[in-house]
Amino acid sequence: MLLLLLTTPTKNPSGWQVYYCAVVASSHHAALLFCVGVLASLCFDGCFSCRSRQKYHAIDCMHLASSCCGIINLPEEHHTAAKHQNDIITRRQRDGEMVRWHHWRGRIIGGCDRSRRAEIILGGYLALIIVTAVGWLWINESLPFQANGASKQIEEEEEEEVPDPPRNFTITQLRHFDGTVDQRTDEKKPVYLSVNGTVFDVSNGRDFYGPGGPYEVFAGRECGAALATMSFDEKLLDDVSACEKLGVGDRNELQNWMEKFEHYRCYPIKGKLVPDDKLPSPDRIITMEELGKYDGNVQEVPEEFVGYGAAPIYVGAGNKVFDVSFGGVPMYGKDGPYQKFAGKDVSRALALMSFDPADLENTDVSDLEETKIKVLNDWINTFETKKGYPVVGKLGKEDAE
Repeated sequence: MLLLLLTTPTKNPSGWQVYYCAVVASSHHAALLFCVGVLASLCFDGCFSCRSRQKYHAIDCMHLASSCCGIINLPEEHHTAAKHQNDIITRRQRDGEMVRWHHWRGRIIGGCDRSRRAEIILGGYLALIIVTAVGWLWINESLPFQANGASKQIEEEEEEEVPDPPRNFTITQLRHFDGTVDQRTDEKKPVYLSVNGTVFDVSNGRDFYGPGGPYEVFAGRECGAALATMSFDEKLLDDVSACEKLGVGDRNELQNWMEKFEHYRCYPIKGKLVPDDKLPSPDRIITMEELGKYDGNVQEVPEEFVGYGAAPIYVGAGNKVFDVSFGGVPMYGKDGPYQKFAGKDVSRALALMSFDPADLENTDVSDLEETKIKVLNDWINTFETKKGYPVVGKLGKEDAE
């Protein structure tokens, strides 16, 4: 648009330019801004007391711009610039300078010399270029006062789309994501399912896998063997090891389902399903040294944890050690708000609701009041029941009472 304004020859900076602007205007906002540009040019003309038929061209161009978007109605007498093309233009010599006189409807309106005419033309160009630039910024929502508007909303939406880091799931945790209404929030839960241990978010396929869908039995379940054999047999559900027992043909079908979910349907991968028999024994004794190894800073899954989607993160509370990588990676993982608790016995810190380094290092709770011990037990219950973090060992001390 600016290229057209600057390259086409004219003697009327408020006329043909706006014709171009009206043609390229694609919104009411654009048409309004170009009309404002015409008015700005007219005001600039008025400052030099040089009125001419130029303003009638401008009014006609405003009508063209507004009629493209249906926003302004001007009197019919101003609609056609062609009426003014036949005006009589005479020239007279005054004080040794060439002066142009304009007649409109049989009377002299005003005059201006060549130098003043050049100033007006340059001023008209400048006014239209500035308004056009501001209009482009406005339409694209790039002005400073628009920083808190739609552009900021787009940035927030992009931030919200950042996927969560991979996590581990237990069989019990996965069953929660069946697409039904959550009684605590009255909102529909996501729909997850596992195929050979890989957990997919199939919420976009809720009509198929959600409540009432033809495959709703697979929601919140391991269903790799069932999909491969096209069976709804309950015995094939929640059994990752069944995928290893499939024949050659069924294994190929299982692989086809995996590729379909990941590449064709593009269902997000949320993590890995770890069967109960693959979890460490909850009765083993974990030393403080071993506890400190799983502090959330390790990104790669250790070799001994086969089938895990995220490296273990251990948190000790009371006499129990929880693996919070089963849903707590954003909180206890690297740079998480509670990473200070990872790899430590935080019984005292939880009881006191404290981040004090002294409380993080001190594991003794024997001197705490009964109310503080109750707070600690509430945290342990939350970890085990509400969050569903698996217990992967003991600290070798008596439970907090």
